[in-house]
Amino acid sequence: MSRVLRLAALALAAAVAAAAPAVAQKIQITGAGATFPYPIYSKWFSEYNKIHPEVEINYQSIGSGGGIRQLTNQTVFFGATDGPMTNEQQQAAPGSILHFPTVLGGVVPVYNIPGVDTELKFTGRLLADIFLGKVTKWNDPAITALNPGVKLPGTDIGVCHRSDGSGTTYIWVDYLSKVSPEWKKRVGVATSVKWPAGVGGKGNEGVAGLVKQSPGAIGYVELIYAIQNKIDFGSVQNMAGDFVRSSLESVTAAAGNAMPKDFRVSITNAPGKGIYPVSSFTWLLFYENPKDKTKARTMVDFMKWALTDGQKYCAELGYAPVPPSVVQLEMEALKKIKL
Repeated sequence: MSRVLRLAALALAAAVAAAAPAVAQKIQITGAGATFPYPIYSKWFSEYNKIHPEVEINYQSIGSGGGIRQLTNQTVFFGATDGPMTNEQQQAAPGSILHFPTVLGGVVPVYNIPGVDTELKFTGRLLADIFLGKVTKWNDPAITALNPGVKLPGTDIGVCHRSDGSGTTYIWVDYLSKVSPEWKKRVGVATSVKWPAGVGGKGNEGVAGLVKQSPGAIGYVELIYAIQNKIDFGSVQNMAGDFVRSSLESVTAAAGNAMPKDFRVSITNAPGKGIYPVSSFTWLLFYENPKDKTKARTMVDFMKWALTDGQKYCAELGYAPVPPSVVQLEMEALKKIKL
């Protein structure tokens, strides 16, 4: 081949290469944290990948405490929690961290009482006394008085709780601290507490498994874990005095209060009719000034999708969508992330 022909061939190859569509760069992003929203996050990351095949978002369901710890150590790009970071946790991080509510859910008392398939009623004070180890039998007068006509056995109550740092625990004990002065004084509020009674399981999955395989057990899990595992769960008395079962409507009703600018808010034991009292937002956590701007731009786009189109997947998985007024505030807050 002559030199002229070789040059022509090279020029043609270069032109073809230039005209070919660029292959999208693969973007892999890792996050970790709460087990409470794991079902909806898994769905979201899968659906977003269908729209953006170049983006893979991997999420480790390790508990809120682990998510905050890994984000603080910068071993993941984003964190997830059901309990807002404390001021001390935020100050320990190497940069400013922003909270973004994603969905709402209810934490429910689940139980396994052979021969009883009735929806039991609980007051907050009764739940506190059970988890304090003060009420130890299923036929205790404190339980039977709330559930007339239900034949409850005289068997021991086996308390099951989380063994890991957990936002689900935070929601549960935040509620118990509001309704039981003794709980607030003896145990308090945190993602990990010193339990007065019971055995621990890791994750919502672990507690659901413990309750399901242990006759006489009681525990607390996010609603979807009770539904998926077909475990009985009870209604809880709210501030208005009504016994309310966790549902999309009763959880959404709890979100009607004012939202602070940083989105760190507790909605447990909210006032009003029809409200399920053990309800909470769950949050994704991002650094305000992230090092990797490509990943940051991708996650901002993901958040805009999750807060709009992504909300349609909430109901089928037992979560309540974020109220439109809060979505509007979040869209503005996303602008704070330095891209």
